[in-house]
Amino acid sequence: MENKKELRNWLDNFGLDHPLVIAGPCSAETEEQVLKIAHQLKDTDATVLRAGIWKPRTRPGNFEGVGALGLKWLKKAKEETGMLTTTEVANTAHVDLALENDVDILWIGARTTVSPFIVQEIADALKGTDKTVLVKNPVNPDLSLWLGAVERFYTADIKNLGVIHRGFSAYEKTKYRNNPEWQIAIELQNKFPDLPLILDPSHIAGRRDIIFDLCQTALDLNYDGIMVETHHTPDDAWSDAAQQITPATLVQIMKDLKIRKEVSESEEFQKKLSTLRAQIDVTDNQLIELLAKRMKVSDEIGKVKKAQNVSVLQTKRWNEILGKMVLEGEQHGLSEEFILRLFKAVHQESINHQEKVMKA
Repeated sequence: MENKKELRNWLDNFGLDHPLVIAGPCSAETEEQVLKIAHQLKDTDATVLRAGIWKPRTRPGNFEGVGALGLKWLKKAKEETGMLTTTEVANTAHVDLALENDVDILWIGARTTVSPFIVQEIADALKGTDKTVLVKNPVNPDLSLWLGAVERFYTADIKNLGVIHRGFSAYEKTKYRNNPEWQIAIELQNKFPDLPLILDPSHIAGRRDIIFDLCQTALDLNYDGIMVETHHTPDDAWSDAAQQITPATLVQIMKDLKIRKEVSESEEFQKKLSTLRAQIDVTDNQLIELLAKRMKVSDEIGKVKKAQNVSVLQTKRWNEILGKMVLEGEQHGLSEEFILRLFKAVHQESINHQEKVMKA
C-alpha cells in the first residue's frame, strides 16, 4: 500500500469547510430515539449519522444492541434528513445486512481489527465496494496490526478508506478510558499523510467533560474529523451513557474548536519557529547524552551486583525513585502520566544493561 492523494477523494468530495463530523448514539435503542437524534443533528456540522446496531459488550449481561432491526431505523433517518449513515460491522453477516440497508460507511471495531482472520473475511465480503470503510485502531497499541487491517481492505480493491483513532487499552488506570497514545496515530499519519484520520474522543475519554480537549488536540495534530457519540438524553442511554453528549453540546464544541493553519508564510513566524526548533534540537542532543551517561552508571551497578551475586531488580529502590521523580516532575510542570511513562522506559533500559552485564 502506497500513500496517494486519491486516498482523500471520498472525504474531499464532501466539500466541507470544517472537519468531518460523524455523530449519533452509541447504540440504536428505538426507532423514535434514532429519528429524534437524527433530526436534531440534521442542521449541525454533522454529515454522517452513527449508531451501533450490534453491541457485544466486554462482559455479557448488558444491552448488546437491537440487531438488524436498527438498520431500518437508520435507513429511515437517512431518508428523512439526508444524512449519510454508518455502523460497525464485525462479520460477513453484518456486512450483508448493512449493504442491503444502504449504509454508506462501515467501520471496523477495535476488537475486530486485532484479528487478521476476521478482517480478511470482511474485506473479501466487501471486495470492490464503493462504500467507505473506516478502520478503528486495535485495542492494543500495535501500529502494524492497525495498518495491516487497512492494507487488507486496500488489497480487496476498496478505494474509500480511512482510520479512526479510539485509543488503546492499558492495564493501569489513567484519566482516560482508553489511552490516546498520540504518537502511534502520528506515526501512522507520517507513513500515510493522505489517509483520512478521524478521532473518536468518546471512547478515549469515557466521560463527556474532556471530549472538547481531545477534539482540539486532534485538530492541532491535523486530524480530518471527529466521531462523537451523541444522544438526546445521554444520561438515559442504554450503553456508554457517561461518554455521550447532546446535539446542542456538539454544536457548541464545533463553535469553540480552533482550526489551526498547517503552515504560515509569515517571515517572522518562520524565523521564531526556526530559533525555537534549534533550541529543541540542542536539548534533545543533551537528553541523549544524559541518558547514555545514566546507562554507563547502570553498567557499573550491574558489575557490582554481579560480583556480590545480587539480583538486578531492587523493587524498594525503584519505588522510591519513581515516587521522587513524580514529585519532582510536578514541580516542573510535568504530568504524572508522562513521568511514569518516561521513567518506566528508563528503568527497563537500565535493567537490560544490567542483565547484559550479568550474562557477560
